[in-house]
Amino acid sequence: MNTTDPTAPAITYADSGVDTAAGDRAVELMKEAVSATHGPQVLGGIGAFAGLVDVSALKDYRRPLLASSTDGVGTKIAIAREMDVHDTIGRDLVGMVVDDIVVVGAAPLAMTDYIACGKVVPERIADIVRGIAEGCRDAGCALVGGETAEHPGLMAAEDYDVAGAAVGVVEADQLLGPERVRHGDVVIGMDASGLHSNGYSLVRAVIGAQNVALDTHVEDFGRTLGEEILEPTRIYTADILAVLADPRTAGAVHALSHVTGGGLAANLARVMPRGSAARVERSRWEPGAVFSQISRWGSVPQLNLEGTLNMGIGMVALVSAEQADATIAVLAERGLGARVIGEVVGEDSLPEPGSTLERVIAGAKGVEGGSVLLAGQHPGWA
Repeated sequence: MNTTDPTAPAITYADSGVDTAAGDRAVELMKEAVSATHGPQVLGGIGAFAGLVDVSALKDYRRPLLASSTDGVGTKIAIAREMDVHDTIGRDLVGMVVDDIVVVGAAPLAMTDYIACGKVVPERIADIVRGIAEGCRDAGCALVGGETAEHPGLMAAEDYDVAGAAVGVVEADQLLGPERVRHGDVVIGMDASGLHSNGYSLVRAVIGAQNVALDTHVEDFGRTLGEEILEPTRIYTADILAVLADPRTAGAVHALSHVTGGGLAANLARVMPRGSAARVERSRWEPGAVFSQISRWGSVPQLNLEGTLNMGIGMVALVSAEQADATIAVLAERGLGARVIGEVVGEDSLPEPGSTLERVIAGAKGVEGGSVLLAGQHPGWA
């Protein structure tokens, strides 16, 4: 039985909070940026139900392995919202996803994104996707699809969150990982651009406790606090692939570790083989000013800081000692600073921790492999 009241006002989808026209406008604003990531291997255009990538080139592989990764950018979005700057978040998303793929030696092929929001603001959505597209171009990866979902009643009008996924390919006999690591290998640390996209719950808590406004100019940063902590994540994919392809560094890299949540030691331990350990010397690099500032403002214990933030090293490579200089030189030619920060030794030869700041990390992220010792102290740190 139809119980509809003919006198009641009609309720449309827009009345419920979902504006499909705004979604269409956002797509129009982002189309050019997305299309710029498409090479001849991408079929079809924007708006299809599925992105299509021609993978005929995989026929030339002896045994191609697909590598996949998915991630988001966490509470860094709160900073972007407060500053009303949204394109850098897209670059963060790409870095968090594709740099996990390149860790195994894989080249990313295609990426998709998902944006959930309380209300579609076309210009804001387009800014986010424009940043994703720029990051994909830097990584040599096609942005082949995405979804924007409006969730009124579940999210506030200004709220949004982003996630992404990507797939890449690596030849099976070129797969990087713990099984390639040898005693005597060196640990090369590559410069981070800043905080990247991890630990922002801690960072925001510290800033909130200090009641420091994001538009405050910080002399040590040479810019405002907001500009410093919104600095996008460095994308290492193209740099790593260049090292892997360069004849001067052929076979040099045995394993890689993307320094994300958990800090350097925990992530490096994930790629250490059983019976091996990496002894990392803090004295070989100085973290950027943002790390010491967060430490001072929040009186954050150093070990807690190191277990949360990247401390200025965003990617780590385990490399044959004979090819370490060549690897650093290739990275330098591409404008990426790197240096030897440690070496791989037998786990049984690790010295006992000599101070409260020296500790051994093992079994991180559920991986039962080797271990990592952080030793010494950074220049300029008490």
